[in-house]
Amino acid sequence: METNTIYEGDNLEILSKFPNKSIDLIYADPPFFSNKHYEVIWKDGAEIRAFQDRWQGGIEHYTSWMEPRLRECHRVLKDSGSMYLHCDYHADAHLRILMDKIFGENNFRNEIIWHYRKWSAGWQQFQRNHDVILFYSKTNNKNRVFNKTFMDRAESTLKRFGNAKIISGFDEKTGERLPSQVSKKESEGVPMDDVWDIGRVPPIKQIFPTQKPEELLKRIIKASSKEGDLVLDPFCGCGTTLVVSEELKRKWIGIDVSPTACKVMAKRLKQAFSITPNVIKGEIDMKYVKKLNPYDFQNWVVVDKFLGNVSRTKSGDFGVDGMTSQITGGYPIQVKQSENIGRNVIDNFETALRRLNKKKGYIVAFSFGKGAYEEVARVKNQEGLVIILRTVQELIDGEVEE
Repeated sequence: METNTIYEGDNLEILSKFPNKSIDLIYADPPFFSNKHYEVIWKDGAEIRAFQDRWQGGIEHYTSWMEPRLRECHRVLKDSGSMYLHCDYHADAHLRILMDKIFGENNFRNEIIWHYRKWSAGWQQFQRNHDVILFYSKTNNKNRVFNKTFMDRAESTLKRFGNAKIISGFDEKTGERLPSQVSKKESEGVPMDDVWDIGRVPPIKQIFPTQKPEELLKRIIKASSKEGDLVLDPFCGCGTTLVVSEELKRKWIGIDVSPTACKVMAKRLKQAFSITPNVIKGEIDMKYVKKLNPYDFQNWVVVDKFLGNVSRTKSGDFGVDGMTSQITGGYPIQVKQSENIGRNVIDNFETALRRLNKKKGYIVAFSFGKGAYEEVARVKNQEGLVIILRTVQELIDGEVEE
C-alpha cells in the first residue's frame, strides 16, 4: 500500500490488498442510487464525457454491491479511526442499516445533515435541500480521534455574554443546574452540531457533476484526523478529498474505477500543489475492461491505446468516436462495446470515411462476425478503403495500429 497515491480500478479489489487497521479516516462518496445520467464537461473544455449512476437491479442490488466494499473499509480502518459515508435520500435508510450491521450500532456517532440551497424543483412537496453523511467510529473507546470544532454563537448569546466563556455546572447533592457564570477567558464558540450549512459548488465551477465543496471535506478531515494521518477516499471522483488532505498536511489515498476521473484528479493536484501524484493502475485484462462504462471504455480505446483524441461531439460524428494522433495519420476510430459486430457496422463506417475524405480507419469491438471480415476485404479490393478491425483482446496484448 502506497500513500499519496491514486489507485485506478475496482475499490473492492484494491482494498482487499491493504493491510488491516492501516487507515486513520475514510470519507466515502459512492454513486448515489438516483438513476440519474450526468453530462460532464471537463474544465479544459476539450471533451464531453459522461458517467452513469444506474442500478437497474433495485435497491437490493445496490446494497449488495455496497456491502463488501463497506466491510473492506471497516477492516482497513484503525481502532482510533472514523468513517463518513455520504448518501442522499434514495438510499440513506438502507445504508444506515447496513452500516449498523458492519460497524455496530454502538459506534454510530452522528447523522450529519449537509444543508445547501439550489433552484426550486419541488412539486407538491418540500424542496429537497440536503444530503446525509453517516458518521461512524471503528470503536467506542476514548482513544479514537475527534477534535472538537466550534461554530458562531447565536445573536442572543452574544448580546448577553459577548465573547466571554460561559461556565456552567450542576449541584453535586441535588443534581440541579447551577447558574451560569462568565469567565475571563474568551469563548471558542458553540460546539459544532450535526446540521451543516455549506454551499454547493456552483455548476459553472464544477469539474465533476457531483463535486463536493472543499469546506465540507475540511470540516470532516479536521474533526477526525491529525496532521500526518492517512485519509482514504475509495470513490474519489475528481479528488476533492485528496486536495483538502494535502492542504491540511495529511497523507492520502484515492481510489476510482474511472481512468478519466483518475486523470482529472492527478491534473488537479498538479495544478494546486505542483506535485505529480503516483497513479497505480489495476491489471488491464478483459475483466477490467468489461467493467468500464461506455465513456471510459471509449477513452481507454482512443486515448490510452491509440494515443488519439476523443470526438468532441456526441452526435453528427458519422459514427466516429475519435481519431488517432496526427503523427500516425489522424485516422478515424469507431468504438463498439459489444460482441459479434456485423456487416452493417462496416457499411456505416465506410460512409463515414468517405465523408471525412479518409482512406483508412479502425473499428474496435470485443469480436467481429464473418460478415464484417468479408465486407472489409471487399471494400479494400474494390474501393481502396482500408478498415482495420481490432478486438479488445488485441489492444490488451499491445496490437494497436498498423
